[in-house]
Amino acid sequence: MKLYVEFLRVIKGTTPETLSAECFCMEYIMEWIIWLKENRGCSPATCNVRLSALRVFLKYLSFRDISYMSVFLQAENVPNEKNSKRKVIGLSKQAVDVLLSMPNQGSTIGFRDYTLMLLLYSTAVRINELLTLKISNIVIDCVKPHIIVIGKGRKKRPIPLLAKPAQCLKRYLIKYHPKQNDANALLFCSKSKGIYVPMSAENVNKMLKKYATMAHERCQDVPMDLHAHQFRHAKASHWLENGMNIAQISYLLGHESIQTTMVYLDITTKQEEKALETLEGENQKKMRKKWKTEEGKANLEILLGLTKTN
Repeated sequence: MKLYVEFLRVIKGTTPETLSAECFCMEYIMEWIIWLKENRGCSPATCNVRLSALRVFLKYLSFRDISYMSVFLQAENVPNEKNSKRKVIGLSKQAVDVLLSMPNQGSTIGFRDYTLMLLLYSTAVRINELLTLKISNIVIDCVKPHIIVIGKGRKKRPIPLLAKPAQCLKRYLIKYHPKQNDANALLFCSKSKGIYVPMSAENVNKMLKKYATMAHERCQDVPMDLHAHQFRHAKASHWLENGMNIAQISYLLGHESIQTTMVYLDITTKQEEKALETLEGENQKKMRKKWKTEEGKANLEILLGLTKTN
């Protein structure tokens, strides 16, 4: 509120004698937002916080004095500033390797941390999907080991496990869940609250920052403020670099559409064209080539449109 009062006093010349409900009209508030950005250097997010505080104040005034109800409703209709989406800082493959070498796998906690980081990267699941993973959703003693995660909208999706994370997970289960007789036990549970309460994402990110500080000394690509989501983003980017089909990446990430994956990866136009070409290539492989005969030989007449196809 102090900044709005300063705006009224300095820019509008308002005094205690001239202060009225009209000083909180939509026009004034929108001018104030511009003033915050241009004179105070406030970001869109900060402007929205200031605007929210002003709305709360005007709502309070409207309860105390009905004459302020009109300006409160005007303040409600002032559009929020659009936030530019923060770009996720990527992790190089070297950075991932260095990070995974930081935990002491000889210790109980170190092995847990290593397993958690390895699964975050190798599966590209969201942190809450991993922390809520139950023993019953781990299928490991089979030809194609996988985990079944519950994503947004309670939708389930299987995520395949490659040999390294599968072996690591098997060792982890033997060490941390030797009996494996409680299907509802969480894979990464709270040390103090028991097997049905997950580790907190806050504690995971604290742990990651600790290892990031250590790893940064060996590899400058490791960001000091590392958080769990960067493993997911990194794996998706590395899948794309390795030529994986964009539709497959979208499915593994649990996205509703391929377009969401395109925006998520912040890929260039050239990368998008390549990704779509790959997708088209997969679809075309499934289509029967109409210009070929049943024996698989090319038919020139059909190819040139001189003969109708069935």
